Amino acid sequence: MNSPKTVYRIEPSALELARTFDTKAWRKRLARFLSEQETLVARYAKNREQNRIPVQIAPGTSITLSPGEHSELIRAIIEEFGPRFAPGSVLIYAGDTGDKTGYFDMDRLSSLGVDVDIHGKMPDVVLYFPEKNWLLLVESVTSHGPVDAKRHEELTNLFSGAKAGLVYVTAFPNRSIMARFLGEISWESEVWVADAPSHLIHFDGDRFLGPYAQKRDAGSCDEM
Repeated sequence: MNSPKTVYRIEPSALELARTFDTKAWRKRLARFLSEQETLVARYAKNREQNRIPVQIAPGTSITLSPGEHSELIRAIIEEFGPRFAPGSVLIYAGDTGDKTGYFDMDRLSSLGVDVDIHGKMPDVVLYFPEKNWLLLVESVTSHGPVDAKRHEELTNLFSGAKAGLVYVTAFPNRSIMARFLGEISWESEVWVADAPSHLIHFDGDRFLGPYAQKRDAGSCDEM
């Protein structure tokens, strides 16, 4: 609710400029005002850049993501999950809450048989694991959006032309958040929790962390 006691006032330098309108001093004051505003814009932009989250995607190569819990989890997926469970994997895509596409190697994905609309419903992170010829489709979940049955089907359709096997992963920052979504997580998928990075929870199927040729009806939840 807006407070009735709120008082608005014009910024002092803008007021000083307005008072010179239609006088001989107007153009000179306007030029000074605009130059000062450009300096402030650059300063604020630098501050925002300093707050961005750096992510190392390869030795000597990094990107930055918008600040926030979601991006922190994406960084953990790339820097912790990938090296542990898909060593030597290559980052194909990383979403960013600020500009939606933090990183996208569209050419590499196309070479793997997948051509997608950049505005489509991409997973938060896509990693390619050359050793196994797998595409790991990872959703970063801090408040919503695990790989449930509907999302599993969406991703299957989106990556239907892939020449690599598809592995579906939901990543959580901790087990308390994971607990909220346990009833929604799709079978034949994996769950990774950032605060226990050396473990992977496997939902159903006859293998740990691998693609499936066809759907299965039921199963159990195991952990490795």
